[in-house]
Amino acid sequence: MATNIFKGLGIALVTPFKTDGSIDYVALKRLIEYQTDNGADFLCILGTTSESPCLDYEERAEIKRFVVEANQGRLPVLMGCGGNNTMAVVKELQSFDLRGVDGILSVCPYYNKPSQEGLYRHFKMIADNCPLPVVLYNVPGRTGINMKSETTIRLATDCKNIIAVKEAGGSLEQVDEIIKNKPAHFDVLSGDDALTFPMIASGAAGVISVIGNALPREFSRMIRLEFNGEYEPARKIHHRFTELYSLLFVDGNPAGVKALLHEMGFIENELRLPLVPTRVATVQKMAAILQEMRI
Repeated sequence: MATNIFKGLGIALVTPFKTDGSIDYVALKRLIEYQTDNGADFLCILGTTSESPCLDYEERAEIKRFVVEANQGRLPVLMGCGGNNTMAVVKELQSFDLRGVDGILSVCPYYNKPSQEGLYRHFKMIADNCPLPVVLYNVPGRTGINMKSETTIRLATDCKNIIAVKEAGGSLEQVDEIIKNKPAHFDVLSGDDALTFPMIASGAAGVISVIGNALPREFSRMIRLEFNGEYEPARKIHHRFTELYSLLFVDGNPAGVKALLHEMGFIENELRLPLVPTRVATVQKMAAILQEMRI
């Protein structure tokens, strides 16, 4: 039976672009080193924050190859591979070079809004055809459908290589239901930075974080304090981030965190259409918070 190695602070790694729109691999290497040196526990590539819908097959393959080479086995690598056409996802899993990848993150099918039985069969088909551990991703705000706790638990029980769920449903009650009834090998990961503190307090094993791109040292410290039962100092860190959590997403993701990384000198503030950079007023507010935090 597969076990979950994706614990603690996972980084939903952005894809830096140059001003001409091409992938900036120098900046990507800089980000990987920054994460490795500042408390990240694993990397999550080719997800929503990576702007994967705007990357073609060859670009995704090259990003995966580059990250694996740059990482040199230091951190586990979780790779996004999902969609709303089950057989297309299966074919990609069979054709994509998965060497150096430690697990797959697969999002609930979007737009066509399947039933709970449809979700179960979709993920079971993926698990049955995936040579790696699978992390489910429930994010109803993007997909239009919520995977209920009973479906998640059913999948975790029936599919031994389904090892975790990234929960971004916004419901702590649903998180509690999963944690209470899950099999021993299965974990819950926060998919929402703002809810990470209460989710870990409830028994979640970690987070796949957007804000961690920019502030991994601070965010990982909060998580480690919680793991050690030191909730009061962890809560203080959480409250320092409260305003930043909302600013990061007010103009869409990853527009906010890319603007933050640009302010910190890591990347160009470039996105691919239909995404556009965050508003100047939002950037100014984030810059002021950074200044207050002396980061």
